[in-house]
Amino acid sequence: MVRPRGRRPVGQDTRGVILEAARAEFAERGFAAASVRAVARRAGVDPALVRHYFADKGELYAAGLIPQGTDPGRLVDALVDAGLDGLGERVLRTVLGLWEVDGGERFRVVVGGMVGEAGAPGPGAQVLADFLGRRVFGRVAVRLGDPHGSLRMSLVASHVVGVLVARHVLRVAPLAGLSVDEVVALVGPTLQGYLTGDLAFPLRAGTGEEHYSPHEE
Repeated sequence: MVRPRGRRPVGQDTRGVILEAARAEFAERGFAAASVRAVARRAGVDPALVRHYFADKGELYAAGLIPQGTDPGRLVDALVDAGLDGLGERVLRTVLGLWEVDGGERFRVVVGGMVGEAGAPGPGAQVLADFLGRRVFGRVAVRLGDPHGSLRMSLVASHVVGVLVARHVLRVAPLAGLSVDEVVALVGPTLQGYLTGDLAFPLRAGTGEEHYSPHEE
């Protein structure tokens, strides 16, 4: 049965329907092969209606990966305002909560778009860098008030993303089968060490200078 095309009936979440169709299309075909027309066909609407909500395929892709209603500023405030104690666990639990609510489907779509044409960074890399890197981890780094805040948060970010990849892309057992509480209990203390522990920098011979000098935003 062919579904009606054009505007959906009043009361239906047209934007949400389009986003669900887009996530399914990108998951099946990848970013490069997917198209606005294919997303519209899957959602049962005209391509023009998709473009009414989203300027292009890249914007549609990005919007489908970030949970609707997520405010990075408020999220960061809630993480940091509770203090440094337990921050590593809170960061991990928050990120896992955002990206595992649908069984990791959003994150798998992100990874599918990590590499673009000619090996250049794709939209998945851009989404991940913007949302987690700049808007979440970067803001937490600034709020830490530590001269090495950016380095500390980059260590946290690399570990958190690694956990997500292991659980939802590579499906490494038994990590993939653990509950969020179990993962937080196991990994949280390591993240806390990145945030508040001593950082041992290699020194240049004869200079006493650190190899790494983090750039603070």
